[in-house]
Amino acid sequence: MNKFINALLLFLLFPTMLFTIAVGFDMPIEFLRTSGQQLPYRFEIFLALGLFIFIILLRRTVRRWMGMRLVNQLEKFKWNQRMSQDRIKRVIVYTIMEAIVLFFVGSTLYRITNEAIFPALAFCFATVDNFIFLAYGVSLKKFRIGVTSKAIIAADREVSLVYFYGLRKISIHQQSLFFDYIKGLQLSFPVDCVPVAEKDAFFEAVEAQVDTDKVFITKLRD
Repeated sequence: MNKFINALLLFLLFPTMLFTIAVGFDMPIEFLRTSGQQLPYRFEIFLALGLFIFIILLRRTVRRWMGMRLVNQLEKFKWNQRMSQDRIKRVIVYTIMEAIVLFFVGSTLYRITNEAIFPALAFCFATVDNFIFLAYGVSLKKFRIGVTSKAIIAADREVSLVYFYGLRKISIHQQSLFFDYIKGLQLSFPVDCVPVAEKDAFFEAVEAQVDTDKVFITKLRD
């Protein structure tokens, strides 16, 4: 999920940065026979860019908060545990780094020209949300992984969801479970988010939810 969102953000960041530099430094734009400060509809363009960026970031944060809420409804799960400590440490580092980068991007846009206020606010919104989400998830132990009768879900800075419907094969390679479905679809699930002491219980919970007459399961445990 994060990779897709980051790709969209980069796709929008390049024209946003170029437009901001052109306006902020009043650069000549030869093919339009004008300069950045003389461009018409600057306010509307910055507003549109800011809205697009905000919508992308909002979609990600809504998905993360909803995933956290879902995985903490413990009564709906056959098995549910807190994320492994190693995984939580990585989540802390990556979320802080991401927040710093987002703040740097937003503040840089605004320093170049205050006309870029809307994109800058969108990135600053994501920065604040990252810190609130991280503090809430870590302090209240909300980053969890669970198994229901229909799916596996893990929720921290990313939401990983794998359904059992249409499943044909489950295999393990290094730190990932691979789920092969009909029509050639394959999904992976990170096993490193499961605490070491709970891995046997996790595998048992997964195996209990699938029909072994229809689903081939390779050796998941030593």
